Amino acid sequence: MKIYEELQARGLLAQVTDEAEIRNLINEGKATFYIGFDPTADSLHVGHFMALCLMKRLQEAGNKPIVLIGGGTAMIGDPSGRSDMRSMMTQETIQHNCDCFKKQMSRFIDFSEGKAIMVNNADWLMDLNYIDVLREVGSHFSVNRMLTAECYKQRMEKGLSFLEFNYMIMQSFDFYTLFQKYGCNMQFGGDDQWSNMLGGTELIRRKLGKDAYAMTITLLLNSEGKKMGKTQKGAVWLDPNKTSPFEFYQYWRNVADADVLKCIRMLTFLPLEEIDKMNDWEGSRLNEAKDILAYELTKLVHGEEEAEKARTSSKQLFGGGGNAADMPTVEITEADLTDGAIDILSLLVKGGLTSSRSEARRAVEQGGVTAADEKVTDIKASFTADKLSGDGIVVRRGKKTYKKIVLK
Repeated sequence: MKIYEELQARGLLAQVTDEAEIRNLINEGKATFYIGFDPTADSLHVGHFMALCLMKRLQEAGNKPIVLIGGGTAMIGDPSGRSDMRSMMTQETIQHNCDCFKKQMSRFIDFSEGKAIMVNNADWLMDLNYIDVLREVGSHFSVNRMLTAECYKQRMEKGLSFLEFNYMIMQSFDFYTLFQKYGCNMQFGGDDQWSNMLGGTELIRRKLGKDAYAMTITLLLNSEGKKMGKTQKGAVWLDPNKTSPFEFYQYWRNVADADVLKCIRMLTFLPLEEIDKMNDWEGSRLNEAKDILAYELTKLVHGEEEAEKARTSSKQLFGGGGNAADMPTVEITEADLTDGAIDILSLLVKGGLTSSRSEARRAVEQGGVTAADEKVTDIKASFTADKLSGDGIVVRRGKKTYKKIVLK
């Protein structure tokens, strides 16, 4: 199976323009493609996972990735998929985040000579002359048509600033610049970027004529990828200092039954033939599939050694073994004790399992708290320094939220 057909079989493509040209370019390893990343944090998160895996697949098939960091557009703010305006960032913060991104991306993408590049659109957007933008770029856009884009319609009710309105023009100019400077002939993005990407495709064709038509191609990632990147309690980061390998593993280990095979197909590099054999797995075998998913993705991001540790720790914890060495740990000190002990409500708050003592009280009263493998039903239950020393104790709230708490 060739790479384009494999992307289809894995459910990665939702919409395309110029499908025949796209298929030929990708299958022949002649695509130079870009995906944009907003440097709004100093770490990538699981919401970026599909894009990173896609870039890796395409590069391994001979195509050349361009990682476009939106350092310039981050100075504006992207209205896509949002009901409010993003805060603008300093150039120093943006550069720091770019450096962090490249380090993490190097696990997926080979940045050696000629294989892939990372560029920052601040390099061309920051020096633009406003009159030139109006004449050379703005003249190719219809305001009426722009206002039909979903990303703008969502913001119109609360008020769309002129600053944000320019985002589509800037992103379109990105594709035009990458096409001119680096021979970029393809772009990928999420469904919330579709209008912006079409704008770039049309800008190139209008400015450069029919000769550029076959080389300006837009693909759209399946929206399932972004759904998989969302969590109920904050982001799951690729940086191990923000989300430990164990927590990362557990995130994927706990995906919904209905999503596990989709995730394996879209995000892992297991052969499709092997994945197809899992289609009729049910019950306990779905848990086996979740373990496979969690292991493969943790290995991809953090390496095989950390993936093995996370798998072992998870089995120890949920198999009744209790204190797993690599699970999330919170340290408390003697100052947190009263008369040589700490009550369960304080322990839940100190461990970050609840935000307040009243929330902790409700959790205990509802029967959702265990400590040291025993259910806690008394809100006055306490734990001595001896109990918390050494390996500490595992405190759980519900089935999936837990911390090891150790007295130091």
